[in-house]
Amino acid sequence: MNRFIIVMCLILFFISTTLAAEKPNILWLTCEDTGRHLGCYEFPNAVTPVLDHLAKRGMFYQFAWSNYPVCAPARTTIITGCYPSSLGAEQMRSGVPLPEQIKMFPYYLRQNGYYCINNTKEDYNVFAQDRKNCWDVSGNKAHWKNRPPNTPFFAVFNFEVTHESKIRNKHELRRDPNQESVPKYHPNVPEIRRDWAQYHDRITEMDTLCGVKLDELEKAGLSDNTIVFFFGDHGSGMPRNKRTPLDCGLGVPFIVYFPPKFEHLAPPDYQNGTKSKRLISFVDLAPTILSLAGIEPPQTMQGIAFAGKFIGKPREFVFGFRGRMDERGDLVRSVSDGQYVYVRNYHPEIIYGTRNNYMFQTRTTQVWRELYDQGHLPPEQAFFWQLKPTEELYNLTTDHDEVVNLADSPEHRNIKTKLKSVLRENLLAVRDVHFLPEAMLHTRFAGSTPYEMGHDAKQYPLEKILDAADHATDCSVSANELRKLLSDTESAIRYWGVIGILIRLADTAGADGMQPTETTTALLDSWKPTLQDLLDDNDISVRIAVAGLLGRYGKDGDVNIAVPILLEAARSDSPYLIWQSLETLDTFAPRCGKFVEEIRALKGDAFKGRISTVFEKIMQSVKDRLPASPSI
Repeated sequence: MNRFIIVMCLILFFISTTLAAEKPNILWLTCEDTGRHLGCYEFPNAVTPVLDHLAKRGMFYQFAWSNYPVCAPARTTIITGCYPSSLGAEQMRSGVPLPEQIKMFPYYLRQNGYYCINNTKEDYNVFAQDRKNCWDVSGNKAHWKNRPPNTPFFAVFNFEVTHESKIRNKHELRRDPNQESVPKYHPNVPEIRRDWAQYHDRITEMDTLCGVKLDELEKAGLSDNTIVFFFGDHGSGMPRNKRTPLDCGLGVPFIVYFPPKFEHLAPPDYQNGTKSKRLISFVDLAPTILSLAGIEPPQTMQGIAFAGKFIGKPREFVFGFRGRMDERGDLVRSVSDGQYVYVRNYHPEIIYGTRNNYMFQTRTTQVWRELYDQGHLPPEQAFFWQLKPTEELYNLTTDHDEVVNLADSPEHRNIKTKLKSVLRENLLAVRDVHFLPEAMLHTRFAGSTPYEMGHDAKQYPLEKILDAADHATDCSVSANELRKLLSDTESAIRYWGVIGILIRLADTAGADGMQPTETTTALLDSWKPTLQDLLDDNDISVRIAVAGLLGRYGKDGDVNIAVPILLEAARSDSPYLIWQSLETLDTFAPRCGKFVEEIRALKGDAFKGRISTVFEKIMQSVKDRLPASPSI
């Protein structure tokens, strides 16, 4: 009997050590611009049988967030396990270098024997040379079946059929648009119902494509050895979802399946067909995949593993970010505890519905704006086209569509204070570098990386700069306090002082902050003596900000002072200075009659690669708004 027990123990030990040593295959099925509009999320009329079945076999997350509501920064977060706000990689179509110590996570998998493929989208906001050693194969021919024998794989298949652009490619609808419900922030009109119907049709197409990949896995006899993930890269491609750092823009469907062999690596609450209440976000994906492969995530990663050997403590909060979206700048930060979403707008003078060329190609955007211009919208639908408040707070339990702003509600003061404090702690902890305007950021980290510059308190006194941004965007702060910012030795603080004046001027200039009034002009006149010295500031980003004030809200003589400053910047060899000057010009282009020929002659030779589209779009917008002919 004793011998039998010993033999059985040895057998069990052998089995357990074999299972522990065997590495799971990991398959990612990802799609674009897709919110939680699947059947497993109890979305009405959803037709997603494949993914619903996957959720029944596995588990899905009730509250998963992309950290950015647009693709490139979201994917940068995924591939590095770091917030792009920390890497300096948040702005669309930008390219920044990574420090040597930060690798894209497939590098670690490959070092540990994995075959890593990506089919096909990368779209990271970092330079190409920093992607070396990331993938064995990346492209439309990449497939796990091409791996060497007996090699575990990590494979990504991304489906673009749900992308924002596909909403515009009209086809015969599978569903009746008249049966579509629309969120409260969208007008309930035929064109918008049709776009929502088209979007839901595309999700059904994507579901079918997921089924093809899962069938391939099954036929190859690999289902029992493969952990499967499904998720979208951010919220839907409809306007006020994509590009908006609320739950509607950051909330994604997220499903995981662990075959029985690897359930010991699953999250503690893993049960087939259940919904997990654990908060997760994209910054957690890289450490989680390494953890599943038995690799301890490096300390540089800012996420928390939610499965595998190195699983971490469940997070209490998830964070969202918004920066420059193609040719339109902004700076928004958000945080959620799963019930409430708190938003801090650091440029409340910029509306959510900026004239983003790509967004305006969607029929919903066009019709929505037309109805706003006609004055036909209730407040919850007009909000998108008006100046943002500095703070927003939404209760997702009672207000799924996030249209009732509770930021000024006395009953919600404590939760707002808590989330506001948590958000600030996160900005300081990750060393968010985007409190520098983009051109200033690129100048300051020259010869190094944004990450390293941001972690150097002498180069980047973040706490002081963040205090300045908070003061600038708080209209209860006195004029004397703003003047202190304008005379600070730190250029970023002077910049925020100017933005503080801009915010106060915009607040008196109509619903969208663009129509100057007598009050606006008088207020600007009161600031001119203080601003005079800043016209010769040693930092050109500060000079551009002052020129924007004068051109947008000043008198004709002020325009003549402002435009030459912007033209100087627009002729530089920095694409970020060129963009900043052109976007500033765009705010008062109709007043630039004297400079029409000089502005039209501007070229974007400094723009190379994909970022060149940023110049093309903002330059076209400026030209469209200029007077038809020069004026004297």
